[in-house]
This record gives sequence, structure tokens and C-alpha cells, in this order.
Amino acid sequence: MQNRDYHVESERQKGVEEFYRTNHINHTVDFVRRMREEYGKLKRVEMSIWECCELLNEFVDESDPDLDEPQIQHLLQTAEAIRKDYPDEDWLHLTALIHDLGKVLLHPAFGELPQWAVVGDTFPVGCAFDESIVHHKYFRENPDYRNPSYNTKYGIYSEGCGLHNVLMSWGHDDYIYLVAKENSSTLPSAGLFIIRYHSFYALHRADAYKHLMNEEDIENLKWLKIFNKYDLYSKSKVRIDVEKVKPYYLSLIKKYFPAKLKW
Repeated sequence: MQNRDYHVESERQKGVEEFYRTNHINHTVDFVRRMREEYGKLKRVEMSIWECCELLNEFVDESDPDLDEPQIQHLLQTAEAIRKDYPDEDWLHLTALIHDLGKVLLHPAFGELPQWAVVGDTFPVGCAFDESIVHHKYFRENPDYRNPSYNTKYGIYSEGCGLHNVLMSWGHDDYIYLVAKENSSTLPSAGLFIIRYHSFYALHRADAYKHLMNEEDIENLKWLKIFNKYDLYSKSKVRIDVEKVKPYYLSLIKKYFPAKLKW
């Protein structure tokens, strides 16, 4: 079984640490608002979900110490593992397939954003950075760290305001969430919740930021915790036969998404 291990010293680890230093310094409220506004316009490309899966194959995620597989394998390994254990929750199979599609932000057609603005653990901006966030020490160099409007427990938010009202650090999670929402996906709210918060480890590992959650978030978090077990541990070396499973996933895409999406 493979797991995230941020403590093993290796060349890869040093790269991951440097990645998080850059990520933590640059993720300010201003930066996030700018990215959401720019990418929320969805004026870059029109393509189907499956076309996006194929486009992703060109990338490896530098923030993950364990993952050297092409992205399509990780997506299908996760989806197939969930399908085996939860055969009736077809929305969850599809959520697993698409959860990392926002990584197309690394592609030239999407602005070729640096890895620190696409992958890695996500966290709220606009309130204090919780101590449980990986490599927390690097936040001290973030301009928001000393801004009294943003560095308290609630910051610009309020008790139980709901995570949908919280600005998250920019990356592939928030991007694919915006794409799904704006293209009128019929995935249930738990699916959209998983897509947006699957890298929010401070929440699903350390129970941080629960004071910002509403009732719907609490319900959806149960599904996210189920999903997360598969997302982390399905990174096996068993390769999925893409052509064999493709018809099933195309049928789910047709059920929950339009044929072409704006990205």
C-alpha cells in the first residue's frame, strides 16, 4: 500500500518542500480572486470530459511524493476501486474519474500555470492558516499572514457560513468545480463537494475549519472521507485497460454532463 509520506528525505521530498514554500507564499486573497475571475470566464477551450482525460495524460503531479503514473491511470484506478465497493453510486464513479481534470491548467492551452498554482494541498484564504496545513512554516512569508483582516480564526467569514462561501487556494480542485458548476453538471452536491475539497487535507485529516461548515457540508464530508481513502490508496501499479472500461464511463459522462463543456 502506498501512502503520502512527507517525512522521508529524498530528492523528490526536497522538491515537494520547495513546491510548498512557493505555494504558501503566493496564495493570497488577491491572487485567488484574480485566478477565479480569470478562469471562471471559461473562454479557453470547448471539449468533452473524455477529451480532457486524454489531455491530462501528458502530466505527472510534482506535489505528490508517490505518483509517477500517467494521470489517466490514477483516475481510472480510483474510479474502478470505488465502483467495486460502491456499485450503485454511479455519480461517485464519475466523480473519481473527473476529480483531477483541473490539472489541465498545466497545459499551454490553459495558460501553462506553474505547478504551485495547480496542485498540492488546498486551504482557505481570508482567515488564519491552520497549523495542520503541510509545511505551515512557509505561510509566515505570505503577505496575508500579518494582515489583521485575514489572520484571525474567522477572518472575512462567519460561523457556519458554508464552505461554498469560502475562498480556497487556487488550483485544479477549484477549477474543475467551476467548470462542472458553470456547465450545469447534474452531479449531486456531494460530488461537487468532493471535486472542490479533495485536496483540503486540513479538513478531512485534521478536522480544521469545521467552524465554517454548514449542515450540508457536514453531510457531504462523509462522502469525501470515503472518497479520500480511494484517492490516496488506489495508486497501484495495476494498469487499467482503458478501452475496456471506457464505454461505461462515457455513459456516465452522458448522464451527468453536456457533450461539450466550456473550459
